[in-house]
Amino acid sequence: MSASGEAAGAAAGYAPHPYIGGRSAALRALAAWRMRWPGAPRVVVLTGNPGSGRSRVVAGFLMLCDPEYRKQLPVDELDPATVPPDLPAPVVPDVRGLTAAQVLWLLADHLDLAAGRATDVFAELGAREEPLAIVVPDVDRAGPVRAAGEPARLVRELLAPLAATPTVHLLADVPRELAAELAGALPSGQVQVIDLDEAEWADPEGLVLHAETALDPEAGAPDLPFTTDPADRREFAEALARRADGNRLTVQLAVQSLCTHAEGFDPEDEAQLPATVGDVLDLHARRLGADPQTLRQMLAPLAFAEGDGLPVELWRPLADAVAGRDMGRVIADGMLLAAPFVEPVEAPVDEDEDDDEDNNGASGPAADAEPATRTLIRLTHPALAAEIRSGLPDPRDTQTRIAMALLEAVPQQDWSRADRYVRDHLAGHTLDAGLLPQLLVDPGLFTYADPITLRTAIEAVPLDQLGAPARTYLRTAPLLTRSGAPADMRAALLETAFVEDDLQPYAEALHGLGLELPWRTLWSLPLAGVASVTAGTLPATEESDPAAPGTGRRPVAALVVPAGTPGSQAVPGTDRPEPEASADAEPPSTATALLLHDLLRPGYVEADPAQVLRPSEEERAAAPYGLSRGADYLRVWDRASGDVVTALLSDSPFRDAELTPEGVLVVATERGVTARQILAPAPAPAAATTEAAAPTVPAQAAAPTQAATEPAGTTSADAAAHGRPHGPEGDHS
Repeated sequence: MSASGEAAGAAAGYAPHPYIGGRSAALRALAAWRMRWPGAPRVVVLTGNPGSGRSRVVAGFLMLCDPEYRKQLPVDELDPATVPPDLPAPVVPDVRGLTAAQVLWLLADHLDLAAGRATDVFAELGAREEPLAIVVPDVDRAGPVRAAGEPARLVRELLAPLAATPTVHLLADVPRELAAELAGALPSGQVQVIDLDEAEWADPEGLVLHAETALDPEAGAPDLPFTTDPADRREFAEALARRADGNRLTVQLAVQSLCTHAEGFDPEDEAQLPATVGDVLDLHARRLGADPQTLRQMLAPLAFAEGDGLPVELWRPLADAVAGRDMGRVIADGMLLAAPFVEPVEAPVDEDEDDDEDNNGASGPAADAEPATRTLIRLTHPALAAEIRSGLPDPRDTQTRIAMALLEAVPQQDWSRADRYVRDHLAGHTLDAGLLPQLLVDPGLFTYADPITLRTAIEAVPLDQLGAPARTYLRTAPLLTRSGAPADMRAALLETAFVEDDLQPYAEALHGLGLELPWRTLWSLPLAGVASVTAGTLPATEESDPAAPGTGRRPVAALVVPAGTPGSQAVPGTDRPEPEASADAEPPSTATALLLHDLLRPGYVEADPAQVLRPSEEERAAAPYGLSRGADYLRVWDRASGDVVTALLSDSPFRDAELTPEGVLVVATERGVTARQILAPAPAPAAATTEAAAPTVPAQAAAPTQAATEPAGTTSADAAAHGRPHGPEGDHS
């Protein structure tokens, strides 16, 4: 289990791992962890400098752990101490681009845990009878927003509790700055830190073998004086590895650079051998007769790119912004210059929007068709991006230039027409530039940006630096992320939130986006303790306008509130009409009173509650809409067809709800009361003598279910097929 075993393994004639080409000492330690040898640590933290090869070691080890994949490997030729037993594959969550909470619920769903809260997940894992092996690679790539610090949150909120759970055997690939924090929380006998840059684990011979293999023409390298002859190739590989001081990424990029363009290279001149990743960039540029600074400016937009990469169409305008000049010719003629350092990625084109808006969750050929793809471009390694960013004179100024160029790329500031990358990742760029609070005043951005990414970026800003619209978005974001709702429903939920927070201009702006919102929020009361809500009419007076059309009566909402609420009146006696309370409403624990409010506009009503006239049963039966209620959602449905018109989620428990024949939905939650005018096209009225059709969806739910956590018409399978994560809360918020 130490580096001294490298020479012993070679002497015994064992073949190197075909993917890693070495690292036998580290593989022995990982195999001991997997087979749970007596004395082996329960938790292994793999770390090292950027470019040390952590991801490659973990990938090679997982090849040996997967029962199907190991059949493709020459297991009998490998050192037996590096080969774990033939056990079921460990659990391996892919944390790239995910928040810590998303990864937690990814694990919970994979393991079929019944937990409803984060603490319950760890409790259930701790109650297991059999140990559970979990491998978490690429912790440094966690999070949808680079500047939000998600790797640290992942370590503190997920990996540390997992490591402290006795039934969990954890292997995590962690950046050095977080490795000590994770290991320091456990007793020394339970944790082992494998630092790939320390002499015990460094494996310089494996690095030479890696370089030698990459330079072999049989592996695809060009025929060059230092690649065709085996002895020269070996000598050159040793020189490369020695000069790079063991850094795998430096050697890999150097080989890629030489294979792209070796003209003018002298292998005997050690000054032409790179010692760092930055040296590779500079030496490559000079060999091609270019200014190293030009290469760095060319690659800078990719170094700051968020997500899976930068759309190739945005590369040039962002490079122009970084350099402060026209970089079109540089990029057009510079593919050979950039080739060793970039790679293309094919990504779906607006897959979520296509499925949600065009197919409406339908199945069949249109929904199952292969989505169109677009080409993204990215740097080959995060450490290369970090080197380019750190080498700029003022990284924040560069990020500001990029952010401004992205903002200018929004056509006429219409976010519905903006490139998906701009919509989803502008917040990440402005966060890194220190400009995000100034951006958070645009309802269009709130509507069209990916809620998980935008929420993650906003949460990284101190709350006292956020304006009122951003704070409203932040409190509404859990509803947006948990539901995976399309843009129109996101706009509707935000519209109500803005009205609740007395930000009516922002609510009105959402109605001007050209979306078909399912409702308009008429008013909102921050009134706690409402036990039930009913709707009715009062006789119209000269001052009471508007009135219900053709009735000469004024629509009102009657709210049952705690006695003593300002403006409330005593509940009428049993010999007087009393507004009906929902069967689901909690019985009031104290004396109650009645508060009257105008149904169609803000404002309390002073009137005798005994004059409130409730709709008749015939009027209710003839109403075009019906209302059904689940644990944390309401659904409005078309009585004639049974189709769902809209669904309403709430981040506060429902107390009661009433839907008037005219389609005004009054809802009481623990936070207060809102009234919404349903805007969906009204179906043909049902005949009063005909029994209303039952809705085609469940009317009630005893506990939060799929129906409670997805927009109407969407199933969990739909969400998975669309590639939509369920958000930081998962299905368990």
